[in-house]
Amino acid sequence: MKFWQTLGFRAAMVSLLLLVLLLAGWRAATLPDPAAPRPAVSADLTPEQIEYLKMMGKDPGGVASGGKQAGFPTPGQMGQTVWQQLSNPFYDNGPNDKGIAIQLGHSLARVGLGFGLACLVAIPLGFLIGMSPLLRRAFDPYIQLLKPISPLAWMPLALYTIKDSSVSGIFVIFICSIWPMLINTAFGVASVKREWLNVAATLEVSPLRKAFLVILPAAAPTIVTGMRISMGIAWLVIVAAEMLVGGTGIGYFVWNEWNNLSLTSVIFAIGVIGVVGMLLDLLFGQLQRAVTYVE
Repeated sequence: MKFWQTLGFRAAMVSLLLLVLLLAGWRAATLPDPAAPRPAVSADLTPEQIEYLKMMGKDPGGVASGGKQAGFPTPGQMGQTVWQQLSNPFYDNGPNDKGIAIQLGHSLARVGLGFGLACLVAIPLGFLIGMSPLLRRAFDPYIQLLKPISPLAWMPLALYTIKDSSVSGIFVIFICSIWPMLINTAFGVASVKREWLNVAATLEVSPLRKAFLVILPAAAPTIVTGMRISMGIAWLVIVAAEMLVGGTGIGYFVWNEWNNLSLTSVIFAIGVIGVVGMLLDLLFGQLQRAVTYVE
């Protein structure tokens, strides 16, 4: 135990060192070149022209409209944006101006609903497919046909049939979450040791009790692995889906801040997406360890 604690401490120190090096490199890369001439902002440029030059990656004198620094943001500017966003995360000033917590809540709600519906379909169906070689062969062509399709490819069809952008986003999460869970559940059920099933048959255990007391505990680690993969894909897809449908959500927040030319807010949102994705993966990792039987 002491060895692993020491190893964990060393890993944390290495991670901290990498973070310090990353910040130092970022700061060094964003330092202005004192030898380079700094052109003055032309008085003939309108705010719209200055914004256009910024979008094209050019520096109109180093200062944008409103007194904001142009170019890639420095760590100090990022710190100011992070403090501004986290100091009031629940503000609501209208459809296009909501706090990061509200946007994140909309995304998590869509992911949770779509993922939950996928669980209700994929796990029972995976049980049936795993327990029946006939169903496994019958469903396999359809699974292999639908699984490679990009979830975003379903978005136009969902918008046309459902006619609601929010529900369409939930459908996209459902359709991208179902396949890893279905495949892993079927594989886990089919891989249960034959000896355990023979013991259940010898004891004349009913099919329902066999499913819940023998097959489910044995296949649980594989099922949770499928759920973990599905959640990672769902969180990945919801950002792109919200960029397409707009309205609310962390993906829409990224796109809206890009349209507002706020690169610091875009980077902040990217960091939030990564942190939330990491926390969701850690949650399913803990669940996977909880259901794994260790001899």
